[in-house]
Amino acid sequence: MAAEHIRAQLQHIAEQLDDMAISVLRDAVEQGATSRPEEEKKLARARRSIEKAISILED
Repeated sequence: MAAEHIRAQLQHIAEQLDDMAISVLRDAVEQGATSRPEEEKKLARARRSIEKAISILED
């Protein structure tokens, strides 16, 4: 039961990271950026790590 609760929390965090990354990308486009911002890369890396943790808890 506890693992399910933690997994749900991690899924929520992953969604929040997605929202943040989209916001960073949107701001970068509005400012005329021509490459991915470092902040977005960090958020994507964090999301992948969260997804790995979710996967481990599903096993």
